[in-house]
Amino acid sequence: MEWIVLIAIGFAAGSLGALAGLGGGIVIVPSLLFLGTSTALLTTISPQQAVGTSLVIMIFTGLSSTLAYMKYKTVDYKSGLLFFIGSGPGGIVGAIVNKELSTHSFYVYFGIFMIVMAIVLIFRSKIKPLPSRRTKGITREFIERDGKVYTYSFQSGTAICIAFIVGFCSGIFGIGGGALMVPAMILLFAFPPHVAVATSMFMIFLSAMVSSVTHVALGNVLWLYAVLLVPGAWIGAKFGAFLNTRLQSNALVMVLRIILILMGIRLIYEGLA
Repeated sequence: MEWIVLIAIGFAAGSLGALAGLGGGIVIVPSLLFLGTSTALLTTISPQQAVGTSLVIMIFTGLSSTLAYMKYKTVDYKSGLLFFIGSGPGGIVGAIVNKELSTHSFYVYFGIFMIVMAIVLIFRSKIKPLPSRRTKGITREFIERDGKVYTYSFQSGTAICIAFIVGFCSGIFGIGGGALMVPAMILLFAFPPHVAVATSMFMIFLSAMVSSVTHVALGNVLWLYAVLLVPGAWIGAKFGAFLNTRLQSNALVMVLRIILILMGIRLIYEGLA
C-alpha cells in the first residue's frame, strides 16, 4: 500500500509542478509530513528527511519537464544558467539552515510559506507584467507559434539576487522554488508565461542537484521513498508539461491554492500545539 501512495504523490507533484512551474516539492513535503503523522499510510519522518527526499525528486521532475519543454522550444537556457548562479549557492545555505530547525519550528515556517505561496498564486493571474524596457541589461526575444514576438529584459544582478532567495527557500523547505521564480520572471521581467514556466523548471533541475547533494551529505534522504516517488514524478512532469502547452491551468491552480492554504494552516497549528 505504501508504494502505491508514494507513486501517487510523485505523480501529483510532478503534474502540478510542471503545469505551474512549481517543481512539485510544495506537494511532496507536506504530503509526506501529513500522511506520516496523521494517517497510517506512511511511516512518520522528520522534516529534514522530507525536505532531503523531496529535493532528490526535484532533480528528476526538473529534468523530465525540461526535456519535455525542449520539444516546444520554450526553455531560455542562457537566462536559466544565469539564475542558477544565484539559486545554487542559495540552495546550499538553505540546506544548512534547515538542519538547525526543530520539527515545530519547521512546521510553523513552512505553513506560513505555503500560505504565502497560495497568495502569490492568487495574485499572479491578476497582476499585469511590467512593460519590458530595453536597458543595459539582458534582452531576449521569444516568437510564439502564431508568429507573435515577445521581448523581455532584466538586470543580471537583480535576477541573481532573486534567484538566491528562491534557492534558499528551495534548500530549506525542499520545494523547487518556481512558486517564487515564475511570478518574478513574469511580473518583473515580462517573460512570456510559457517561457517562464519552462525556464523555471530548467533552473529547478540545476538547483535541486546542488541542494540535494548537501542534504545527502547530511543524511537527510530516505532512498526507498525516493525510488518510489521518482517514477510517478517523472511521468507526472511530462504530463504536466503537455497540459501546460494545451490548456489554461487556472482551474488546477485554484485547487492548488486551496490545498496550500488548508495544509499551511494545519502545519502552523501542529507547530504551535
